[in-house]
Amino acid sequence: MEDITLLNDAIELREADSLIPYSNNPKDHPESQVNKIASSIKNYGWDQPIVVDGEGEIIKGHGRLQAAQKLGLEEVPVIERSD
Repeated sequence: MEDITLLNDAIELREADSLIPYSNNPKDHPESQVNKIASSIKNYGWDQPIVVDGEGEIIKGHGRLQAAQKLGLEEVPVIERSD
């Protein structure tokens, strides 16, 4: 059985503009939520990177990307998943 408790610690910085939002993302992030995420990033830093696939398409973290763009951040922390 595969050990699912392993933490992927291969976090890298990527240009925010290089990430591709998943077109079928079912989650909507209203402006008020994006503002809260942006405030959290500004005050406390990143506690969760954006997760992407091998093509740079976002799996998790659309709201975090929107918040980073609102803050004018050029680079964001990313974990790439290949599984």
